[in-house]
Amino acid sequence: MKAAVIHESGGPEVLKLEDLPIPIAKTGEVLIRVRAFGLNRSELFTRQGHSPSVEFPRILGIEAVGEVVAAPGTELKEGTAVATTMGGMGRQFNGSYAEFTCVPASQVKVLPSNCLTWEALGALPEMLQTAWGSLFSALRLKPDERLLIRGGTTSIGLMAAAIAKKHGAFVAVTTRQPGRVTMLQENGADLVFIDDGAVAGQIKQQGLQLFNKVLELVGTGTLTDSLRCAAWQGSVCMTGMVGNEWTFEKFSPMDIVPHTVNLTIYSGGVEDFMATPYEELIPQVEAGILKVRLGKTFHLQEIVEAHRCLEAGSAGGKIVILTT
Repeated sequence: MKAAVIHESGGPEVLKLEDLPIPIAKTGEVLIRVRAFGLNRSELFTRQGHSPSVEFPRILGIEAVGEVVAAPGTELKEGTAVATTMGGMGRQFNGSYAEFTCVPASQVKVLPSNCLTWEALGALPEMLQTAWGSLFSALRLKPDERLLIRGGTTSIGLMAAAIAKKHGAFVAVTTRQPGRVTMLQENGADLVFIDDGAVAGQIKQQGLQLFNKVLELVGTGTLTDSLRCAAWQGSVCMTGMVGNEWTFEKFSPMDIVPHTVNLTIYSGGVEDFMATPYEELIPQVEAGILKVRLGKTFHLQEIVEAHRCLEAGSAGGKIVILTT
């Protein structure tokens, strides 16, 4: 099989296309013919050398969609369309940057019958899990609540906004780019803030209500301000770090976390992925109720170029890789 292998950290060029043996599924494992997979910033961080627990050489890739080739000891039949993500994929064991991947059966979901292309399906596993889990596992969003999404133009932000809007929440989002306002409104945003780093100040200046729930997708660079956007007994969930800021230089909880505001995080895992209601969400994607904003599509042999695009942030949506 063809696979993109990383032997050392560095720039996109460290991803090398190689010929490797097809994995053999043991009892309790599933060998998947990978048809598509989405790119994620966690893979970019690993490639750059920011994941010290990951040993090289490694095939990266934390998500995939495709068809079952073999699944000994399970009820999965050959040819069944499935999705998988997380669980050490692309980190503790080889992931999806390949024509085949072998994963534990405990992290494989059967895809509901639909008319979506592999390209569209490839964008969904991590995106759906993270958006759904952040909103309902971490933030416990209710239909009548006010939600602010910090980093609204990210693929997770767009999906979270669409899901929250359908759930009945009032949805506000932020963007640093005025040209994205119309797109965000079309995606379901009731209110758009141009992010100047002080959204809490804009809320106060405009005489707006604070938010019951805040989803932070940018990182620690905006987290303090996002906490100030939360209402009495509100909650802020830090899920993303697209701003590449992981830590505070100094962290003083009594100064940074407002009185009665709750701060949590969402990192997701196999249990969260398996609990994501695909049977409800994917038909909504198919019907156009939940819109998936695809960025650029590449083929496996273009993985270096795809990573350059991811690093530059120029895709305008989820980057998907097709293996054929």
